[in-house]
Amino acid sequence: MFSKYKKPANGGAPAPELKPVEGGAKPAPAAQRKAAPKAAQPAPVDKEKKRKERLGEIKLQLHKELLENLNLAALENATEQDLRAEIIAIASEALETMGVVLNRDERSTLNQDLYDEVTGLGPLEPLLKDDSVNDILVNGPQQVFVERAGKLELTDTTFKDERHLLRIIDKIVSAVGRRVDESNPYVDARLADGSRFNAMVPPIAVDGSLVSIRKFKKEKLAVDDLVDFGAFTEEMAAYLQAAVATRLNVIVSGGTGSGKTTTLNALSSFIDNDERILTIEDTAELQLQQTHVGRMESRPANVEGRGAVSQRDCLRNALRMRPDRIIVGETRGEEVIDMLQAMNTGHDGSMTTIHANSARDGVSRLENMIAMAGIEMPIKAVRSQISSAVNLIVQASRLQDGSRRMVSITEVTGMEGEVISMQEVFRYQRVGLTPDNKIIGHFTATGVRSHFSERFRMWGYDLPANIFEPFAAE
Repeated sequence: MFSKYKKPANGGAPAPELKPVEGGAKPAPAAQRKAAPKAAQPAPVDKEKKRKERLGEIKLQLHKELLENLNLAALENATEQDLRAEIIAIASEALETMGVVLNRDERSTLNQDLYDEVTGLGPLEPLLKDDSVNDILVNGPQQVFVERAGKLELTDTTFKDERHLLRIIDKIVSAVGRRVDESNPYVDARLADGSRFNAMVPPIAVDGSLVSIRKFKKEKLAVDDLVDFGAFTEEMAAYLQAAVATRLNVIVSGGTGSGKTTTLNALSSFIDNDERILTIEDTAELQLQQTHVGRMESRPANVEGRGAVSQRDCLRNALRMRPDRIIVGETRGEEVIDMLQAMNTGHDGSMTTIHANSARDGVSRLENMIAMAGIEMPIKAVRSQISSAVNLIVQASRLQDGSRRMVSITEVTGMEGEVISMQEVFRYQRVGLTPDNKIIGHFTATGVRSHFSERFRMWGYDLPANIFEPFAAE
C-alpha cells in the first residue's frame, strides 16, 4: 500500500484494531441527541485546552503507528519530500481507521508534529527554528520557558510525559556519542547546528528532567551590529580595535548570559587575517572569520571514566603548534595558569572569558583559579603574573531590563606594592528607569587617557584625544 519505507506485512495478518480516542467516536442517533439535556457551553480556554489534549492523544497514537509501519533503516537515504509524503499517507489511513475527523489546519499541524517526532526533536523543533528565541529551558515535561529579548516567558509547548522528554534527550545525546541515565544523570553536549545543550535527569532532577539549550547564532553579530544595538559606542569600538590590533591581551568578563561569547566574537574580527589563531572551548561556539584558524574542543570521560581531554590539555598542546594568538572560550579552572603563561611568553593578543561581576572581581577570580590549580605561590608573585599577562578587561553585563551592555573597559597598568593597579577608560552610566522599567543611561569616557596610547601610536592607531573626554547625556 505504501512505498519502500513501509515495513513488509506480517504474513498477511490483519492489522491490529486501533482503539478510538476521545472525540473520535461516532455521533449518537438524532433521537437520543434531542432527548439529552443541553450541556453548558465550556469557556473558550477550556475548549482550547481540551482540543490540545485531544490532538496530543491522537498524535501519540499516530506516532506509535508510524514506528510500527515505517522502515526506519530505509529512512536514512529518504528525501524530506518522500518522508513527509509517507507520514501523511500513514497518518491519513490511521485517522480514517480511528474515525477521527480533523480540519485542514489541525491536519497540517499534526503532520508537522509527526515529522518533527520522527526526524527532529519533537516539541522543541519549532522553538529551535524560531530565530527570536535565544534560550530554551525545560523544567519537566509540562513546563517549557524561552528567552526572547533578554526576558523569560512560559510557552504552551509541552511533552506528553517524562518518558517522552527522556526519549528526546536520549536522541540528542546519543547522536554525539554521549549517554545519560541514573548512573550518569547529567550531560553537556552540542546540537547539530552548534547550539549548547545541557540536561539533568531524575533522580537528580526531582520534578522531571531539566534541559537548557543556548541557541547557536547562524549569523555572527559584527561590531557595527553591536554598536547599532547600543551595546557600546563607536568611540569604544575604535579603542577596542586599536587594543586588539596592537596585540593587547584581553579578558572579557561578565555573568551568565551577559554576552561574553558574542563580545569575544566581535573583538576577534579585529585580528589580522595573516595571523594563526587557535581556539580552545568546552563547547565550540566561536565563529572566527579569519583564514588561519584551528579549533579545539575538550572531551569528557567515557563510560569507563577514561579518555577525558581537558581545556588544559588542549592549551598545553596548542603552545606547541606555533600560534600567534590563543583564544580560550572560557577559563574556569586550572588551565588559567597555562593561559597566563601563554600571554607572557610570546602569544600577545590572546583572549579569553571569565565569570565575574566587575574588572576587580575578575582579577580576584584569576587569583582564586590559580590557587585551585594547586600551585603554591606567594600572593605578590601571583598578582605580578596577572598584571604582566593581562592588559585589558572588558566587562559585559545583562541589565535588569534584559538589555546587554559593555558596562566597563578597564586597563591593567601594573603593580603598586602588592596591589594590581587598574584604570577605567570607558563606562556605562545609569541614570534611571522609564515607567515601563527600561534603563536610562549613556556611555561615557572617564577622562583618563589610555595607558597604551604610545603603543597605539607606534602601531599606527593614533586615537584622537577627545575620545577619552567624558561627556554627559543630552
